[in-house]
Amino acid sequence: MTALPTRHDEAWRYADLAALAPVWPIATETIVVAPGETGARTLVVDGAAVHDFVITLGAGAEFAFHLLNAPRGYGRVAIRVTLGRGARFHLGAAQVAGGEQTVEIVTEVVHAEPDAVSRQVVRQVLAGRAVGNYLGRVVVDRGAIGTDGEQSIRAMLLDRGATANARPELEIYADDVKCAHGCAIGELDKDGLFYLASRGLPPAAAKALMLQAYLAEAFVGAIDEDDLTTAALAALEHLL
Repeated sequence: MTALPTRHDEAWRYADLAALAPVWPIATETIVVAPGETGARTLVVDGAAVHDFVITLGAGAEFAFHLLNAPRGYGRVAIRVTLGRGARFHLGAAQVAGGEQTVEIVTEVVHAEPDAVSRQVVRQVLAGRAVGNYLGRVVVDRGAIGTDGEQSIRAMLLDRGATANARPELEIYADDVKCAHGCAIGELDKDGLFYLASRGLPPAAAKALMLQAYLAEAFVGAIDEDDLTTAALAALEHLL
């Protein structure tokens, strides 16, 4: 049996290892998109679960992965993607957690050949003493010129006891590439809440409306966009 990871492993630095032990080892789901083909996947984690995906995109292939990580316990989704020449990968992900929960998304996107494009949009809402983690690495291999990779990571903390850990990382071994990442951790805009309250919305409804719009950024373009938004709103109701 494979030994449990330790916190010395960067990908597991913030994980809930006690919650991981009962489900270890984790089965890996493999997804292969043939050259020129298009694929999509939607995942809603609403119970304690650990998922591991390995995705390979052939030349010119496209794949969109949208997920909501809002479990009742520990929830972790790890995704490793390898992009062929001219392939396109999009990740739109949201995490919602409260209480003493730990939720995390771990990604590694490898641009193995030229002219591939990757986009990662991750939004988190954390309350109580919850911990939300995003560890994302973009690797540009030698010769993968024309790479275009971007990460946009934001976390919203509803309580002072909540924690967001974000580590977007770029590892570039090629010239003539375009890679960027942005990360922000903050609280709900008080001016926005005041504006909605002045229009007659109760505080809880105003918070829910703002948070729903915030999380919806992760689901734009999803084949199940309405279902993801509805599930996210249901998860938010438990926090407010």
